[in-house]
Amino acid sequence: MSDQPVPVGALLRASAPDRLPEVAVDHLRRHFAADHVEVLVSDLTLRRLTPLLGPTEPDSDPGAMRCFGSQRPGTETDISGRARLYLPLSAWGERLGVLRVDLPGRLDPEQADQLRTVADELAVALRAADRMTDRYRAAQCLQRPTMAAELQWDLLPGRSLGDERFMLAGQLEPAYDVHGDHFDWALDGDRLTVTVLNGAGEGMDAALLTATAVNAMRNARRCGADIVEQAELASDALHARYGGSRHAATLLLEIDLVSGWVDAVDAGSPHCLIGRGGEITQVRLEQQLPLGMFGEARYEIERFRLEPGDRLLVVSDGVHAAAPGAGVTFGESALVTALRRTRLQPATEAVGTVMRGLREFHSGAEPEDDAVTVCLDWRR
Repeated sequence: MSDQPVPVGALLRASAPDRLPEVAVDHLRRHFAADHVEVLVSDLTLRRLTPLLGPTEPDSDPGAMRCFGSQRPGTETDISGRARLYLPLSAWGERLGVLRVDLPGRLDPEQADQLRTVADELAVALRAADRMTDRYRAAQCLQRPTMAAELQWDLLPGRSLGDERFMLAGQLEPAYDVHGDHFDWALDGDRLTVTVLNGAGEGMDAALLTATAVNAMRNARRCGADIVEQAELASDALHARYGGSRHAATLLLEIDLVSGWVDAVDAGSPHCLIGRGGEITQVRLEQQLPLGMFGEARYEIERFRLEPGDRLLVVSDGVHAAAPGAGVTFGESALVTALRRTRLQPATEAVGTVMRGLREFHSGAEPEDDAVTVCLDWRR
């Protein structure tokens, strides 16, 4: 093995965007004598990992799924001393998959650090290349998404984001047939903006409505507007397009990552909850008009404060108002239980636990309505 492997970051940046896995494999074989390497990427549901180099069937390796869920490296060693290393592929908190490396012998700490660097560089390269090739997106789709779902997934900012101050994650269901539910976020210094939307309607009608609202809010945000101005521009854009016949229920949040103060505009149905010290409470906000319902609608900010260690959860009406057979709702009977199950989980796993609880509530079937869950852990 070479004591000083060739910098893999430079190799990846010099390669074609659709050949990143092969470049990483070649590097690992040359400089770490790797016997076998696999790059596994998560599917849209975040419940399966698919190989980029081997067969396209989902991988059933439990070690890889543990690594993906915990976002921590893992090692297995057989009786002959051969090692299998699992390394999370993540960029800025966005979970992409797992790098699995089989080695002929045990690892020393320096080699382990070098392999983690390879995984980190590969993750950043995969994230950057995603817009330039269909290879990685195709591997994420275990079935064909609807046109509306394709539009929604392309519009997302990612599925998770984080640093030493916070961890943020979101999930859409049903992943391959989502309509108008959506989430968006942006980090700018100590300010984190999060929006959760539920565009009225079904199929492409709902997806196009939501896309209009999201891009209007992004336009305002990128020009320095606060969440009131973002809501007002989006509302005006929707009303100009649909004349009040279509609207988007939206919750806009702007979190100060230093103080914990949250500015909020509640323009519709998404619910906001706080998990604190084992207790879960709903944030009571004054519900204002959904975006696009009336022309020249105006909005007001409300404020609440997070404490260090708080978990903030936002769920759309597809979660809290889900009622199979017009019976009791998920929010009334099972949401708090599902949220309590997440107490010891990272935000990235918590959103999946809530969605699993929703599927259990539907007796294992996909939800009748599309649904979104967003989870923020504020560490400070």
